[in-house]
Amino acid sequence: FFKQKTAYEISLGLVGSEMCIRDRFVAIAFLSIAVEAQRGLRVRIGTLVPDGSLWDETIHVMAQEWSRISDGAVRVQVFAGGVLGDEIEMVRKVRQGQLQAVALSSVGLSRIDESVACLQIPMLIESYEELDYVRERIAPTLEERIEAKGFKVLNWADGGWLHVFSKSAARTPDDLRSMRLFVSAGDPDSENLYKEFGFNAIPLSLVDLITSLQTGMLDAVPIVPLFAQIQELYKLTPHMLDVKLLPLVGGTVMSARAWNQLPAEHREGMLEASRRAGVQLRDEIRQMGDDSVIEMAKRGLIVNTPDVSMLSAWRNESERTYSSLRGDYCPGDIFDEVRRLRDEYRSAQ
Repeated sequence: FFKQKTAYEISLGLVGSEMCIRDRFVAIAFLSIAVEAQRGLRVRIGTLVPDGSLWDETIHVMAQEWSRISDGAVRVQVFAGGVLGDEIEMVRKVRQGQLQAVALSSVGLSRIDESVACLQIPMLIESYEELDYVRERIAPTLEERIEAKGFKVLNWADGGWLHVFSKSAARTPDDLRSMRLFVSAGDPDSENLYKEFGFNAIPLSLVDLITSLQTGMLDAVPIVPLFAQIQELYKLTPHMLDVKLLPLVGGTVMSARAWNQLPAEHREGMLEASRRAGVQLRDEIRQMGDDSVIEMAKRGLIVNTPDVSMLSAWRNESERTYSSLRGDYCPGDIFDEVRRLRDEYRSAQ
């Protein structure tokens, strides 16, 4: 510390033998603040999405726009691939101020507010057109609830359609019941729901997914095809059930405290840039999700397409859960509104 005395004092014009120790500490503190101000405000964003993926690119598009809009005053650092833990851990770090923002799937978002789970009801929404119609209209309500919990919603994102990947064919619900099925750790509602309907749910962190499949802890995992391709999960689970169980939604959220620390004159522009980033690559992500199934099939993935009776069995199994999901898994009024909006869209077609 004292070896740095001359440099600090010269930089502040405070050289003098009469300078007391407290004055030196004050001088150093002011210098540190000045240096940090020159460097700009740093925003750390954590996420599970793979580094270099289109989801990761979406976050970087937002980061570049924030830097441009703020003239470099805001610098965004992205930690992808789960290097900072799973979604539950990263949400905790945002609350503690170790991170300022996090890009989450519906699993993590639901840990902030359970209303997001109403967009993840099995086989309730059956197309991207339905999803866009419903989400656009329900988003203000969801954002208001999330912001009441201390988070600012920056954008919404898509993950793709959730399919079951398994080590052996899981053509029917009973086939899947005989398997050890992955469910995200820290999501007790989903775990209890699976168990209530006879599934052998194994709660684990997503960052441990590959190891758990390799060691035999798991037999099946509900995942989106693009993620399965990027992580090469199809080599461990070479069967995919060709049933769109639900559209995996996600979003990027920031702590309200960190959001309010951003330059006030830039916040509106930064929020608009965040929303644009959320939709900029959406169509490409959706198309790549479809293309990834074709590519994996070329490399050995077996796509099990159900016949009419099997598809009906999956739909009946899904609808049988609705009474348990409504109210316990997600708020009843939000569930009803999502269903109403879906029906509204269908009746207009």
